[in-house]
Amino acid sequence: MNEQDSATPGAPTPGQPKAGDRRRARALALQALYHRHFSKSPINDIEAEFMVDNDMSKVDSAFFRDLIRGVHREQAELDRLIEPLLDRSLSEVDPIELSIVRLGAYELKNRIDVPYRVVINEGIELAKRFGGTEGHKFVNSLLDKLSQRLRLAETRPRQS
Repeated sequence: MNEQDSATPGAPTPGQPKAGDRRRARALALQALYHRHFSKSPINDIEAEFMVDNDMSKVDSAFFRDLIRGVHREQAELDRLIEPLLDRSLSEVDPIELSIVRLGAYELKNRIDVPYRVVINEGIELAKRFGGTEGHKFVNSLLDKLSQRLRLAETRPRQS
């Protein structure tokens, strides 16, 4: 029996981030992006502030940095992906829900190591926690549509 055989099924392998650490990274990234929406502070300042002001011991810090830097860097492109799917203008979307959808769009586009179902589920959970009463339905709908465009190979029905 080798070392891999004795590992607990579903447990992260050494060096692999834990799901909870990534979940906390997403929540902090959402808060940082929401803060950026109103403050217009440089993203590096917001990143530093969040790294100092929060207990990062149970957060995937590299993932947090990738999310906030990536969404900031690609915001115009992400918005171009999101906008055709909206029933209103981008400026009319609640800032929390917009930040969640941008996070999800970024992950769907750039983090193929994260399954699309996880991206959608995490977006829904963030919307339930931080968004409006029905915000999770809006986030679910948009991320589902984006996943079908950005993760075609992953989302198409399998042939038997």
